[in-house]
Amino acid sequence: MAGGIGSRFWPESRTHHPKQFLDLLGTGKSLIQWTYKRFSEICPKENIYFITNHHYINTLKEQIPEINSDNIISEPSRKNTAACAAYFAHKMMALNRKANIIMSPADHLIMDENSFERTTNDALEFVAHHNALLTMGIKPTRPDTGYGYIQYDPEDELENVYKVKTFTEKPSLELARTFLKSGDFLWNSGIFVWNVNTIMDALEKYMPEMHEVFLQATDVYNTSKEQEVVAGLYSQCINTSIDYGIMEKAKNVYVMPSYFGWCDLGTWESAYENSTKDYLGNAVFGDNVMIIDASECMIKAPKNKLVLIQGLEKFIVIDTKDVLLICERNREQQIKEYVAEVKRNKGEKYL
Repeated sequence: MAGGIGSRFWPESRTHHPKQFLDLLGTGKSLIQWTYKRFSEICPKENIYFITNHHYINTLKEQIPEINSDNIISEPSRKNTAACAAYFAHKMMALNRKANIIMSPADHLIMDENSFERTTNDALEFVAHHNALLTMGIKPTRPDTGYGYIQYDPEDELENVYKVKTFTEKPSLELARTFLKSGDFLWNSGIFVWNVNTIMDALEKYMPEMHEVFLQATDVYNTSKEQEVVAGLYSQCINTSIDYGIMEKAKNVYVMPSYFGWCDLGTWESAYENSTKDYLGNAVFGDNVMIIDASECMIKAPKNKLVLIQGLEKFIVIDTKDVLLICERNREQQIKEYVAEVKRNKGEKYL
């Protein structure tokens, strides 16, 4: 899934070139390139599909030139993850009625790729033999309010997979602390695994209107007419997440506790936490950044620009060719609000 705009990484992430196509941690590869590399170790490249907004097709082809055009699925508009999951399920049902599917965001950070490969293979094996909608859950290390949480039943276990009791989306700090203390909550990674028949049954039961929309294109999936027909259908889809549309309602939802160094690289704070830092705790990206009496800052600047930072503590400083952001690190969850304010006052020029 590679269609988001990554507004919390503004001003580095822009509408025309969002975060999944950026090298946010100075690794030499963009997030989507790392994701492609990760999955190419798990399954044949011809089985890897990208679903993205039609505006990003050329960028995707530039970054992953070896991908076949048939494996790039163009969304005519952003309708959240439920439409994305439904569209792909119908497309796969027409292609392979026994397919096992893993749906993953293209912009996550995975530190232990060997563990990820083992976990993914275990998950695919599980859904191949069980009527299960499976998600990968991450053991929380802090009471983070930016993640969704999954409560599972420790007594209902099968092959290291647990029955899900509840989903909670981005709780308050007090509630997140309670979750952390209880021990039976995991972070929702947003990585889903299921057999195509299982997800089709769930769509029919819990999202029948959306299911009916994509049934209209049954005869054209994987043909030259698919894109044109689906473009006409997307306007009929509601804008909602697969979590809300199905996972919070279905009775056959399971979670696999996973340990592969996962991070939903969703904010500058998460980028800071996963970056190499100097002895004063500064994460610095830029060849000409000078720091004087500054500590615990996240600083990103163009290679050819001299930037001098003095006296700041726990700040985010992101300098681009047309926008400079200076923001306290503890306010970074509000960047999305700042982007909305920029749009109201300055239009879309800087977005």
